[in-house]
Amino acid sequence: MLNKKPWLYLAAAAVILLLLKYSDDLLGGIRLFASLLTPLVVGCGIAYVLNIPITRLEALPPLRNPDSRLYPVRRALSIIGSLVIIILVMVLLVLIIIPQLVDAFRVMLVGVPPAVNRFLAWLDSLDVTVPQLESWLRSLNVNWPDLLQKATTHLTSGMGNVFNSAVGLLSSLGGGVMQLIISVIFALYLLAGKEKLARQFHLLAETYLPQGVCRRLWYVLSTAHDTFTKFFVGQFTEAIVIGVLCTIGMWICRLPYATMIGTLVGATALLPVVGAYLGAAVGAFMILTVNPLQALGFLIFIAILQQLEGNLIYPRVVGTSIGLPGIWVLTAVTLGGGIGGIAGMLLAVPVTATIYRLLRADVHRKQGLAAAPKA
Repeated sequence: MLNKKPWLYLAAAAVILLLLKYSDDLLGGIRLFASLLTPLVVGCGIAYVLNIPITRLEALPPLRNPDSRLYPVRRALSIIGSLVIIILVMVLLVLIIIPQLVDAFRVMLVGVPPAVNRFLAWLDSLDVTVPQLESWLRSLNVNWPDLLQKATTHLTSGMGNVFNSAVGLLSSLGGGVMQLIISVIFALYLLAGKEKLARQFHLLAETYLPQGVCRRLWYVLSTAHDTFTKFFVGQFTEAIVIGVLCTIGMWICRLPYATMIGTLVGATALLPVVGAYLGAAVGAFMILTVNPLQALGFLIFIAILQQLEGNLIYPRVVGTSIGLPGIWVLTAVTLGGGIGGIAGMLLAVPVTATIYRLLRADVHRKQGLAAAPKA
């Protein structure tokens, strides 16, 4: 009988050589296939996000009661209600939050030069001189409008080709809008028949996969779904709570820019761990341009608020649902931000929490099996 191993090695080597020779064509085909799948992948993401409020709307008594008149159309009503909620959130972002954030950064740009001048005057009134610090601060006294104009020109210079070609811009915009429309339609179809699709997926998996693999797959998917849902719902709720508390607290303490800074702290709190501190740092800098003592008071207030948030609000709102220690949350945020920016920071924590929960359960299971014979 012939030994098949040498022929297998030769076939594998031939396949590798062909892949290397036609790697450009292969990568081009992969990119084309990925671009064709992009609307469907985005549609799956939209469907997953919309499914969170849909599930909660369908749990309301008028929709979950089989005797109710609304029960036959509960899915349609839940989808419409979910879309209304998402649209209202987007309108809130566009009309309230984004203008507040723009005003906050505008205040920073306008308030920096007078604050530097006041600090220089205060240094001149002291007997102690710090030449290096004074030299550095005086170097900041530049033409801020001219600097802003140069920065804007620099940022937009890389997009010159886009603006020079109106046809290309409209084509790109139209393509993006069409992809978004296809994604939304695909998401609505997924949501309308999610139970049937789930049954079909279960049937396919149980038909072509071993029973142990199926059981493991369902466990992994249920863990990931539970982690992602609780994390995003909890993080969004916690950001709203801390933003409102920050605004109210600043009003009570009569600190300036209460609405702007509260909005900023709430928006940045969507980012785990580092978000609220980033918003607090920017807010303290804004208040510093008005009154250094009030900036110090704001830092004390935000430190108290962070303790309240970390020990009371976050455990109750987000709780231990993600089950991830703080050191791993910080690691996930750092790596996710470096790989995918803000989106990477948001996705890294639930992904890491899912892997952590799966590994922890597997370790406990294996340790229990290993300890059984000793007992």
